[in-house]
Amino acid sequence: MISLSFNFSRFGAVIRKEFVQMKRDRLTFAMMFGIPIIQLILFGFAINTDPKNLPVALLSQDNGPFVRSLTSQMVNSGYFTMTSTVHTEEEAARLLAEGKVQFVLNIPGDFSRKLVRGEHPPFLLDVDATDPSAISSAIQVVNQISQTAFDRDLAGPLHKLSLNSPPADFRIHLQYNPDKITQYNIVPGLTGVVLTMTMVMITALAVTRERERGTMESLLATPARPLEVMTGKIIPYVFVGYVQIFVILIAAKLLFGIPMVGSLPLVCLAALCFILATLAVGITISTLVQNQLQAMQMSFFFFLPSLLLSGFMFPFRGMPVWAQHLGELLPLTHFLRVLRGILLKGNGLLEIWPDVWPMLLFAFAVMTLGAFRYRQTLD
Repeated sequence: MISLSFNFSRFGAVIRKEFVQMKRDRLTFAMMFGIPIIQLILFGFAINTDPKNLPVALLSQDNGPFVRSLTSQMVNSGYFTMTSTVHTEEEAARLLAEGKVQFVLNIPGDFSRKLVRGEHPPFLLDVDATDPSAISSAIQVVNQISQTAFDRDLAGPLHKLSLNSPPADFRIHLQYNPDKITQYNIVPGLTGVVLTMTMVMITALAVTRERERGTMESLLATPARPLEVMTGKIIPYVFVGYVQIFVILIAAKLLFGIPMVGSLPLVCLAALCFILATLAVGITISTLVQNQLQAMQMSFFFFLPSLLLSGFMFPFRGMPVWAQHLGELLPLTHFLRVLRGILLKGNGLLEIWPDVWPMLLFAFAVMTLGAFRYRQTLD
């Protein structure tokens, strides 16, 4: 007969058993403390929705004092950093397309002469507007600067030039996303986020499931080498990844009207590098864990920093330098730049290559680690 009374001795034994089990499952125990700490550090220190020190290229044919006053006030505001000086519009456009600068300040050669004459000469700020949240504050600041940048130089006889209206005509040219539509930045990024979540998790679970069900012994009995087994498991999921990409891109075009300026075959080629990198992570995780729960935990442990440090949710240049260095190690960071560059800017292979080779290097390094770990599992 089953006793319905509550026994504190048995209750205490169950509690002790759970603590012992928690102590033995070190990975789960570490994740319970590791994930909150990571979230605290990333959200507390790395996430910044008001990016500063944004890179600016200067295209100026006028080296007069008015230009120097304008550039110095922009730098002193903290929102801009003059990282390069270019001499042609083609060079400036290339830097914007590759994402090496966020702005190009274009000053015509007769700027100072026309300003002194009171002709309100124009000066242009070309802006990479693919991520509207990264530039909104900076544009507001430079609008304010344009009102007062020349006050110190317009002294004495020139003071009358600053009385009624700004002495120069400040113009902003938003490129790639002139209407600052947030979906143009978010929806292409979702492609990489979805692939990261599904490819890593599904692959890690698939291999771990075989170990739990005992079918791994069948593979151990075959003459297949570790690299052959790993690549054989990866290839089917490559096709799954492409199906996801096509579904997301079709939905992006039909539902959100996302412009697709560049080459779709180039998107597929770059996506292959990213899919291989994420699948390699999943395979490697499967060699490090003992069960499917641990595989899920490790997958989330990789997915969380990728989501927060890649520039998908928050402006990449708004993060501190150490967080940007960590983000550069993640394949999602580079894939987001590649995908947005091709779809919104029409970038070609030359422009995306600086972000393609890090994904290939990541895939090779992680695949090598996974093959080494798999060989140890065989032994």
